[in-house]
Amino acid sequence: MTMTRRAAVKAGLGTALSALGLSASRADVPSHQGKEGNVPMSHHLDTPLAAQNGQLYIDDLYVFSGADSTVFIMDVNSDITGVHVKPGFHHEARYEFKVHFDGASFETLTYRVSFDEVDSEGRQAMRMHALSGGEASDDAAVGKLVLEGRTGEAASAGGARLWAGHIVDPFYIDLSLLGKVNGAVKNGTAVDLSGWNPADAKNSFAGKMVESIVLEVSHQHPQLKPGARIGVWCATKLATDAGGWRQINRGGHPMIWPIFRPDDTHFTNPADSDSPFKDFEAERRHMAEHIAAVVAASGTSGDPQGYGETVARELFPDLLPYVVGMPATYGFAARNGRTLADNAPEVMLSLVAGTAVPSGLKPSVAAKQRVDKFPYIVPA
Repeated sequence: MTMTRRAAVKAGLGTALSALGLSASRADVPSHQGKEGNVPMSHHLDTPLAAQNGQLYIDDLYVFSGADSTVFIMDVNSDITGVHVKPGFHHEARYEFKVHFDGASFETLTYRVSFDEVDSEGRQAMRMHALSGGEASDDAAVGKLVLEGRTGEAASAGGARLWAGHIVDPFYIDLSLLGKVNGAVKNGTAVDLSGWNPADAKNSFAGKMVESIVLEVSHQHPQLKPGARIGVWCATKLATDAGGWRQINRGGHPMIWPIFRPDDTHFTNPADSDSPFKDFEAERRHMAEHIAAVVAASGTSGDPQGYGETVARELFPDLLPYVVGMPATYGFAARNGRTLADNAPEVMLSLVAGTAVPSGLKPSVAAKQRVDKFPYIVPA
């Protein structure tokens, strides 16, 4: 059974945290009690519900240019939870890429991927439907079947290519650094980097695996032509006993959940079940207040409240912005999509602190986990 971060703090697991280079006062990195002891995590996977079915919990979203195409990648089900991970994709779930155009508050293009149960060869049949216009936000709509295939194999049809399966996780961060920022955000204090030596940073996700869905859509698509300005988010949905669908999780900008919602261990935050525009005013205020408190404590801005509001406006509503056909980068100068190589954690942690927070890691640390052609990731 997974032990949540909150429960771990209450249990006073100072010894285990010290072994990880963490102190009890900054035990804000969720942990899982698995066969390797307490393993810190940066995502939702610190809950009993997630440990039972991490297949529904989103780790990362990437959007970037491919070969005359736009690439969308959703990673779920990290095995950082240890022995409790159930491999593959949930056969009663939907995995959706949602696309908004020109700043619209609703999606008008959705790619919906679903899977059958695992077969005798360990594969799953998969299919992808496209929904446009009003259907894109309608769970009851069927949409158009674009392609079918099996996990571990590329499928192509209708100007789209799809690959889904088990991969080596390209994400990289030293989770002890996240713990420092979590503590500052929680307590409204300055980020204490006095004990942090970037030269000693280790990738906590080295050798970890995730399930990945890679979708590549040609620039010939009538809505996804070069120059189109889009906002992208992804969601997982689970069939209900009543015959409908319940949204379980969603993702847009990287690191939002682990930095600002580490206590949402039972997924009661409205953001879990709503679209990015349903709750963005409340979420934006929440983020602005926390950032302002951290920046005020550290003295890194003459106007902490204004800085907090500026960063929150950049990140909310929580859609990943991208101009189709343009080079993607999630960096300090610009946030236009996100590539597999981008050091998104360093960018987000620095934005929150109002000053540079060096991660100590470079894209080269995970260079072997990505390639420059479809499916862009490295199958495990």
